Amino acid sequence: MPRPKQGPRLASSPAHERLMLANMSTSLFMHGRITTTLQKAKCLRPVAERLITFAKRGDLHSRRRVMRVIRNKSIVHLLFTQIAEQMEQREGGYTRIVRIPARHGDNAPQAVIELVTEPVSAKQATVKEAEAATKVAAKDEAAEVADATEAAIVEGAADDAVNEAVDANETDTDVADADKAAVDLEKDAKSADEAADQAEEDADEAEDAESADTKAEK
Repeated sequence: MPRPKQGPRLASSPAHERLMLANMSTSLFMHGRITTTLQKAKCLRPVAERLITFAKRGDLHSRRRVMRVIRNKSIVHLLFTQIAEQMEQREGGYTRIVRIPARHGDNAPQAVIELVTEPVSAKQATVKEAEAATKVAAKDEAAEVADATEAAIVEGAADDAVNEAVDANETDTDVADADKAAVDLEKDAKSADEAADQAEEDADEAEDAESADTKAEK
């Protein structure tokens, strides 16, 4: 038979040991404390605290994991509703082992393993509240930064649109002014041509009149 790595086995087989620890965990959650040998208490402690950790999560998967060990549904309900609520402020150390005098007869070392139901100290509670407030403030600040960034992006896009519209309007105005100036120049050029033609006609008429006067004198 293979030897366990963590000290001697508590029962004749691993399956027997698992059932023994499951029964002891059920008794611990039912009564809040049990008296056993020191070695059994040390082996029970990590099992019980792991079950409490599952209970603090509170989801369906965790409940099914606990039901694999504890088959009593009323104890599971007690663990998830009352014990998990009592351990909510704790990050660990859900159980306490207190040594008591040795057992009569075989002189085996005994101990009492119990749930730590005392509230967290005021200092630790203040630290937890401060950490929670810091996390909430960080989330709010991140949300505000995101909103401000989005607003800046929207505002920048609006400014770009306005600038493009102004540029377009200015361009259209310039084009209209240029067209108007071209029309005016064309009109001025046409008037100048008409004036030149009229001046040339006047000069021809004057020359013809002068020639006629010269012939009459002869």
